[in-house]
Amino acid sequence: MGRLFVVHLEGRIYSCKHCRTPLAVSEDIVSKAFHSRHGKAYLFRKVANVTIGEKEDRPMITGMHTVADIFCVGCGSVVGWTYITAHEKSQKYKEGKSVIERFKVLGPDGSNYWGSHEAHGGSDADDA
Repeated sequence: MGRLFVVHLEGRIYSCKHCRTPLAVSEDIVSKAFHSRHGKAYLFRKVANVTIGEKEDRPMITGMHTVADIFCVGCGSVVGWTYITAHEKSQKYKEGKSVIERFKVLGPDGSNYWGSHEAHGGSDADDA
């Protein structure tokens, strides 16, 4: 295995809850209205410090999509998925974007999903 280089991110950062590797910045959030097996999830324009797994067709609430899980480069944890292909025309905007599960990351203030105000029905100050 080669040497690991972690990209430094500036701004309000979402990071891996296991190893604190920076994954995305809040300015790249497209939507906070996504859901995963573990609850709330955010759609990002771009993410950093992840590796992409095998492509697979996955039926989702919004139709069939070709996706690949994304893994933190620091610890290897699955943190979400990336959209490769959306099979429905209305879902094409998701292609090339990634979803990060809130349960699997620390928010910009360092809180995890279950310990933050989000778990009690509140919302982030930077709602998209």
